[in-house]
Amino acid sequence: MGPHPDVAAVRSCVRAAADRFSPGDLLLVACSGGADSLALAAAVAFEAPRLGLLAGGVTVDHGLQDGSAGQAATVQVQLAGLGLEPVLRCQASVPGRPAEAGGHEYQGPEAAARAARYAELGRAAERTGAAAVLLGHTLDDQAETVLLALARGSGARSLAGMPAVSGLYLRPLLGITRAQTRQACAAQGLQPWQDPQNSDPAFSRARVRHDLLPALAAALGPGVPAALARTARLLRADADLLDELAAGAAAGLADGAPGLPAEALAALPDALRGRVLRAAAIEAGCQPGSLTERHVTELDALVTNWHGQRWADLPGGLRGLRRYGRLLFTEQLGQGRRPPSPPGARSEDQGGPA
Repeated sequence: MGPHPDVAAVRSCVRAAADRFSPGDLLLVACSGGADSLALAAAVAFEAPRLGLLAGGVTVDHGLQDGSAGQAATVQVQLAGLGLEPVLRCQASVPGRPAEAGGHEYQGPEAAARAARYAELGRAAERTGAAAVLLGHTLDDQAETVLLALARGSGARSLAGMPAVSGLYLRPLLGITRAQTRQACAAQGLQPWQDPQNSDPAFSRARVRHDLLPALAAALGPGVPAALARTARLLRADADLLDELAAGAAAGLADGAPGLPAEALAALPDALRGRVLRAAAIEAGCQPGSLTERHVTELDALVTNWHGQRWADLPGGLRGLRRYGRLLFTEQLGQGRRPPSPPGARSEDQGGPA
């Protein structure tokens, strides 16, 4: 008799994700001890040897709850018991207030913990030489991500949710429900951890999970999470194409001079211009997680609604401003100071509309 259907479903997702790797590659499973990541770890431990791959694990202690160190130690033992090797236990440093955010805009405790966790996962992969870090995000997580982005008024890229592949990180279980991972753990005798923060209404994702999604299911039917995940998948294809077109447009604007030509920017379609502006701000030094739609809108106004306004303040101590017919990015300067003139700029251009 074969494995439980949900065990088989999780293993099948892992096999499909592992096709991209070569024998001898190390896959590192990020595991909190919850049902999603524990089911993923068990599936990787089962499938990797059959595919000629190595399988390890990593757990991150955020230090935000009493007993978190003990829980991380328990997860380390669980992962080793599944046959994963190596198994790393990392300690994250999570900023507790805006002053500790390293000069960037503080995005709240959830975002701060996420950034600290990914930093540790990246370091763990570097230390072990892992080819990828596998994350246990499920279809339900994807649905929650889409709803949170929708509530925040985000654009298509945010509504596209989490990608199945993002550089070093893989999410094999985006087609698997949370209920399936719980059943997979139960069928294998695994004891997942119930993180109390997952039901704490102080966190927006917990409110979406326990209040909003059940209300939507009651009003619209039980297929809401799957429909939201499908929406994310469709929007991702659209967003990927627009990003590709925007990259081509940005390359066409490059002329060797500082900044970007405002007139040529203004001629771009709105959907491309916003992406070009966002990419230019990030290249100038803005943190992607701190750069909001408001910042991009203020930059856009310098291009499409120019009436002599001075600048747009951006995250990370940067500033976008229009001078000499170009959109420039500089460090924030004192009141009334101007950046140096681009080569060949005429004195009559200074300070006036372009």
